[in-house]
This record gives sequence, structure tokens and C-alpha cells, in this order.
Amino acid sequence: MRIAIIDLGTNTCNLLIAELSAGDFQILHQSKHLVKLGDDKIKQNEISPEATQRTIDSFLAHKEIIEEYCTEKVRVIATSAVRTAENKVPFLERLGNESGWLVKLVSGEREAELIFKGVLLAFEELLNPSVILDIGGGSNELILAKNKEELWKESQPTGMARIINSFQISDPIQTDEISQLQNYFSEKHAAAFSNCKEQNVQTLVGCSGAFDTIADLIDEVLPGEKQRTTQEIALADFYKVFEMLVKSTREERLQMIGMDNVRVDLIVPAMILIESLVTQIGIQKIVQTDFALREGVLSEIMENQLRELSPK
Repeated sequence: MRIAIIDLGTNTCNLLIAELSAGDFQILHQSKHLVKLGDDKIKQNEISPEATQRTIDSFLAHKEIIEEYCTEKVRVIATSAVRTAENKVPFLERLGNESGWLVKLVSGEREAELIFKGVLLAFEELLNPSVILDIGGGSNELILAKNKEELWKESQPTGMARIINSFQISDPIQTDEISQLQNYFSEKHAAAFSNCKEQNVQTLVGCSGAFDTIADLIDEVLPGEKQRTTQEIALADFYKVFEMLVKSTREERLQMIGMDNVRVDLIVPAMILIESLVTQIGIQKIVQTDFALREGVLSEIMENQLRELSPK
């Protein structure tokens, strides 16, 4: 069976197409479009008419690809920007009418749960206590886990599109602005930081997004050129990228090999969040994975398939 999963995030609309057989999967296609649901209207908890049209255009472009692959099922999930939008009902109705798809809005807790399942698909199990971090445009999800067990999770509306629309960030960012963001992240994610310390977490698993960009910058490859199930990021390499990015102008970032244009404005506050987590918790190991929400949906579909095939 071929299945398409669309993840409508705050910044991008992402498509994954996979073929499932006997409890296994093969990813056939991945692509994304910049939709910027988190444009300047996110401060008013609205989805702008322009963002709505960008999303419709993205859906129709994804639909063409899905039809080319003769996909049997399509699952569409919307996350943070839609969750908090006061005009989400007419927005979702219009998307459904234009695409013919049912768009399912998931809670922050459900989003974190699916991210955890996606990570398990990459790692199978996390031998040491670990914190999983998925940095989004609208929200950030942090999940504490060990082995195959989820110990604690949170989803906070502290995503990077919200940050760049709420804070003054100079070009390049200034020292006092870095301190302001560090304090903000420490306050908003205080429970996560505290729980990580209690569990003696020393491993950070970074899902997609900013962590893909970090790995691409280290490897000096173009965005999307290198697919990674898991890849360790040495702390020395992380700090090298951190220092480079916080000192950079937007124009300089656009010239960097590995910089995704989609992330050029979001990467600096994302790096400050990651560095705050690493420093305050005492992280000793960072592992990047491409697997997150979409793969979590894929994992659930495979679980359901196996359940249906099992003898009663």
C-alpha cells in the first residue's frame, strides 16, 4: 500500500509518500513548500488570506505528485499555527473544499506523541535517558524518553515564527537580544529543563528542521541532498555552527552551503534555544534525525496494519 502524509506546519507544508509492506516501509518521495502560516498575522492568532492561498497552492501541487505515485491513502495533519488561529474553522473548510481532503487538526500533546513514534522508527529504542526536541515555526515539542517509553512531554507555542514576529532581532543579532531569548526559553521551558536534570539526561535527539540545517552546514551539502535516519553531531561542531550563525547577517547566511532558504530567518533563535538546552541540562551528545511527525503517522499506520492482520 502506498500512503501520502502531509504535515501542514507553521512555516512549511511537507509531503511524504511511502510504500508499506509486511510491517516495513520504503520512503518514495519527500518535498515541502514554504507556506508561512506564521507570517506577521500570527501575532493576532490569524491565518492571513495570503497564507491561505499559499497553502491551497501547496496542497494542489502536492496532489499532483500524490496522483503520479498512485497513492491509495492520504493523511493530512495541521499543527500549531492552525491550532491557535481564531479563523481556523473557515480556513480548514476552504482547504477541504479545494483539495477534497479532510485536514485533521492535532493537539500539542498529540503532536509530541507522534514525534516520539517517529523517532522510535529511526532509533528503535533510546538506551539512555534522552530529550527529543522538535523545533517548529509555531510550537516546540520536548519529550523525555528512555528505551521505548515516553516519560514526559510538552508542547509550547514558542516556535521560531512566533519568536521572530514577537522579538526585536537585529541583523546580526545583538548580545542583549541573545540574552533576552535565552531568558525567554528558560522561562517557557522551565519544566522541561528541570525534568531533564532530574532524569540526568545527557543525550539530545534533534528532529528535522533546524537540526537538518545544522547537519547540512557541518557536512557542507545542499538542503535535502543527504537523507539521514540518524547522525551524531559532535558538540565541538555544534558550537562552531552556533558561533558562526549568531555572528552572521541574513545575507551571509544565504551564502552558506547547507543553509535552507526556508530557515534563514528562523535558524538563529533556534540555535539559541538548542544552546540553552545543551548548556543548562549538561548535554554530552547530540543526535540528529530526519524522522519526526510524518514518520510517527507512518508508524501508527503500520501498527494498525499489523493489528488488522494479526489473528484474533
